[in-house]
Amino acid sequence: MTKWFNVGKIVNTHGIRGEVRVISRTDFPEERYRVGNKLYMFQEKSNEPLEVKIASHRTHKNFDLLTFEGLEDVNQVEKLKGAVLKVPEEQLGALPEGEYYYHEIIGCTVVTEDGEEIGKIIDILSPGANDVWVVKGPKGKEHYIPYIEQVVLAVDVQEKRVTIHPMEGLLS
Repeated sequence: MTKWFNVGKIVNTHGIRGEVRVISRTDFPEERYRVGNKLYMFQEKSNEPLEVKIASHRTHKNFDLLTFEGLEDVNQVEKLKGAVLKVPEEQLGALPEGEYYYHEIIGCTVVTEDGEEIGKIIDILSPGANDVWVVKGPKGKEHYIPYIEQVVLAVDVQEKRVTIHPMEGLLS
């Protein structure tokens, strides 16, 4: 059975030429949305993915704008709103050391170097130079952990465990 990984979600159309507005969930938009690349679209009422081929890609504000081959009109893409774009596991390339896919990090337990459990990673924000991992503590409090080498000491995706050095004020 194929394992699928979320790349982005179509949230709206853009203009009249079949462009769709996508909120990305990928670390590699330039690779995933490269012209000619294939993605698989999952619509809400269907279990069968629809294969689509990227015809164009550009960014606008916080969105990726895509067009697909054979869908050149706003009326053809209007029904795609809400669809999720995914790739099969075999399309996930090997990453350089120290880089991880979102699905490898989300769900990891975060502990300090002294062994104190902080919580689980529930989301990843990409506001700028480095990612920020959102960690939900046992009492529901959220902590924001920057993915920088001064803070993140070790990542073990097999054990789903991240060890951090909490800089002063990080967990308060």
